[in-house]
Amino acid sequence: MNLLLIRLIIFAVLFFAGLKLYRIYREWKLDRDDLLSPDEGTASQGQMVRCRYCQVHLPETDALRERGDWFCSSAHRDKYLEEQKSD
Repeated sequence: MNLLLIRLIIFAVLFFAGLKLYRIYREWKLDRDDLLSPDEGTASQGQMVRCRYCQVHLPETDALRERGDWFCSSAHRDKYLEEQKSD
């Protein structure tokens, strides 16, 4: 009985130590990936474009394109197109 209790305590200590090491490793890996990702993120977003309505620059992947013009949102696209119709 005494030997079983000692084995259980040793197993619990080893389990929690392994869990702690895994958490430390996971945080280290996330920190390392965060340090590497800013350079990769800006390269993968493509070039910057300017909203035709408000002149704000944004990545091409986030912009909307309508009739050859770039827009930052559908609201600005709609406002710009309405202004063009009335002119």
